[in-house]
Amino acid sequence: MNKRLSLKNGIIHVLLILGGIVMLLPFYWMVATSLKSGGNVTKIPPQWIPNPIDWHFYEKVWVKVDFARYTFNSFFIVVLDIIGTLLSCSMVAFGLAMFNFKLKKAIYVAMLSTLMLPAQVTMIPGYFIWKSFDGIDTYMPLIIPSFLAGAFGIFLLHQFYKSVPRELFEAATIDGCGPWRALWRIYFPLSRSALSALGIFTFMGAWSNTMGPLLYLHDKKMFTLPLGLLFLSNDTGVEPQLLMAGAVIVTIPVIIVFIIAQKQFVEGIASTGLKG
Repeated sequence: MNKRLSLKNGIIHVLLILGGIVMLLPFYWMVATSLKSGGNVTKIPPQWIPNPIDWHFYEKVWVKVDFARYTFNSFFIVVLDIIGTLLSCSMVAFGLAMFNFKLKKAIYVAMLSTLMLPAQVTMIPGYFIWKSFDGIDTYMPLIIPSFLAGAFGIFLLHQFYKSVPRELFEAATIDGCGPWRALWRIYFPLSRSALSALGIFTFMGAWSNTMGPLLYLHDKKMFTLPLGLLFLSNDTGVEPQLLMAGAVIVTIPVIIVFIIAQKQFVEGIASTGLKG
């Protein structure tokens, strides 16, 4: 029995290692391509290890594109998006989880149904709405929606709040603690892992968002990093090393954030599925 169990665990580990290699292969190829020189990119058979290693494409990216400004723009949008998402989604999710009112289920179902709508469906109406508010070529369309609570964030936090014993909220109410105070003093600290998971999702979505800035931003000084990388490909034509160097620079913050908050991310995802 022990041998069979060990064999099963061994097979699972081998499959996981192979799956990890397959997942990391595109990222490795991106980094390797950014370090190749001259015609080594188009060599057949492919050159898996760059020889010689050429770093000048990273320098060229910073000269070709105003990456310092674009980085600041991206971080400015991302930080406000995270703050708005965590605040708005936590309040809506708390209200749906703790209080009973008419049409509660209908509102919740209608909110979840918006997750099935492709972004392309609302793209044109959203553009004309923001145009009527003079929001074109501003950061308003990229920031304000995060303060209006998104369906995914509400669902994620709602699942977590439902997993917390309701007796805790009832005891706080008996002690004279109002809903707002209960949310900020009790539920917010308890939902740290779920908020971290939502924050990471928000960071990855806002950081890599290309369609939104492409649709609403026209002034190059307001471009974000992904949008700057997109125009880099248009300006330079076929220069894969330069494109891959830019892609590596854009990817590094996402990797750093995930490594730092990996534990909270896994705990947050696991905790939101404890109770429906």
